Amino acid sequence: MTLRLVLIEDDSAYRSALALWLEQITDIEVVAECRLSEAIACLRETLPDLDRGDNDLFLAILGLSPTALQPGETSEWQVCERVRSQFPQLPILILGVSAEPILVAAAQRAGATGFWLRGSQPDALVATMRRVANGQGVWIGHTDPIAAAGGRPGVFSEMRRNLRITGVRRMEGAIAELSQQLRDGRLTQVERLILEGRRREVRVARWLVQQMLATPALSDGERDDAATQQIPDVSPGVSSPEMGERQARSQAIAPTRLSANASELEPVPAIAPLETRISALSLQSILVDALLSNIQSSVANLTGVPLETDILQSARKQELFGLILRKLESLLEDLRQSQITVEQLEGMQLQLLLDLWETATEDFFGRYSTLVIQGTEVPLVEVLLSDAPLVDATLLRPIPYFETLLSHLLFQTPLMINGNAYPAGNPESLLRAELLLGHTVLQLANAVVQPLLNQFADVEEIKQSFYDRRLMSTREVERFRNDLSWHYRMRRYFGTPRDIFESRHQLLTFQPRGIQVRSIYAPRRDELEDLSGLPYAVTLVLETRDAIAPRLRASFSVVGSALVYVLTEVLGRSIGLIGRGVIKGVGNVWQETRYSRDSDPRQ
Repeated sequence: MTLRLVLIEDDSAYRSALALWLEQITDIEVVAECRLSEAIACLRETLPDLDRGDNDLFLAILGLSPTALQPGETSEWQVCERVRSQFPQLPILILGVSAEPILVAAAQRAGATGFWLRGSQPDALVATMRRVANGQGVWIGHTDPIAAAGGRPGVFSEMRRNLRITGVRRMEGAIAELSQQLRDGRLTQVERLILEGRRREVRVARWLVQQMLATPALSDGERDDAATQQIPDVSPGVSSPEMGERQARSQAIAPTRLSANASELEPVPAIAPLETRISALSLQSILVDALLSNIQSSVANLTGVPLETDILQSARKQELFGLILRKLESLLEDLRQSQITVEQLEGMQLQLLLDLWETATEDFFGRYSTLVIQGTEVPLVEVLLSDAPLVDATLLRPIPYFETLLSHLLFQTPLMINGNAYPAGNPESLLRAELLLGHTVLQLANAVVQPLLNQFADVEEIKQSFYDRRLMSTREVERFRNDLSWHYRMRRYFGTPRDIFESRHQLLTFQPRGIQVRSIYAPRRDELEDLSGLPYAVTLVLETRDAIAPRLRASFSVVGSALVYVLTEVLGRSIGLIGRGVIKGVGNVWQETRYSRDSDPRQ
């Protein structure tokens, strides 16, 4: 019995290499190769009637490109659906570059019989092809094809087990070394954040290795021994007793590690419609580490608009951003310990943001810090916190989707992106969650600095401790405050109405080069209906411009074309004729003058 294959792949190099390798196997024959756009026509010409009882097995192999990360929006899924509808009895094996669960689920919805990785070991790939050709469903992460086909674990499974055991042991050693370094009380805040980020990265990597290289068909006591080693967490050094108590409580309630059985330590409700390979804690660690990496790279403002944090020194900005990230992590731990539900989160956004702002302000400036102004001792934090109503109205209340972000991090609820629900761990949901988290951190940081600019902008002690050297003079400070005030006025009356009318949110984000602005789509019909006064007039002006501008452009285009025609075809030709007449007349006069000279005998 021969296994006949049809390779459907846009990458001609990979398609040819795969065909060349498969043809070396005696009972496998590649009967056709084609691109995605030619799949249906190729199958019609190549495959016989599958209902006639042919003894040979037929299989269509469809290659998934690295960019096919959004099911339903790429040609591979559409081709698979068309092949399934026109050839219902033909098995289809999709070869992808990633084991992302959403891709596996999308392959199932598109009608595929199996999903495997392009870069798999040859034995595993051939075993998968044979099983799928026989009508068995094979899905990456759920089946070991070699073990299922041969009845015993194969060489590939043993190799994965050995790699996992070795990798886990090395990562356990790295975690122990980082924990030892964190015991040093002389570390600065930035150094501590870097070491903690590295430790989280190693923990996430260890969990991923245990998941991706798991071999349930093999019993390995060594794996259990390596996986159950407990690495004690070390509470970082603190600068005040209050900080120490809060961080000690946070460390006490936090799980000590991200292991393969993390779901037992931190149960996550099965809210997402698709199974994911990422736990709530590992998702949080991935996002925090990504933000910390960008913060350590650069905190320069590349948005083109002033931000309150621009007045701070770079080191102070990094310290503030890192502090707010730690406060957010502590908030998430507190919410987990309180066993809050998704329904209870609704309506808590403003209160949670205010709590974060207050604790961040206290820890950044020092809860009991005082200033001496004109001989009077003034409690710094107490005065700053008195600006809570203004901070709430201008910075905290406009933060979008904070409740959604918390629900996603705590319960792995899907994120709605452009009308589609993306589960936790999907590349799109990771990107959106990083944008939302970064915007929240930046706005909270601006909220911490705004009362300082309102109350103590020109106090010398504040300027020496916090301000950038280029903005320390009284003139520069006042210029900066005026720029901020003007920005908020323009934003309130023109920028926000325009964003509402265009159904979008402008998010401040951390990027490797600095702080930038990203725009995301968001339905804002209710906010549009609530507009009044000048903001509402701005939307009317925009609507009027959208209605009139295309017609005016078309009219000006017609008038311009007519003017060009008149100038070139009418006036140009007329001028050309006049010029030709003048030149001809000059030529005639010159000829007559020359002739008269030649005919004069006296010359």
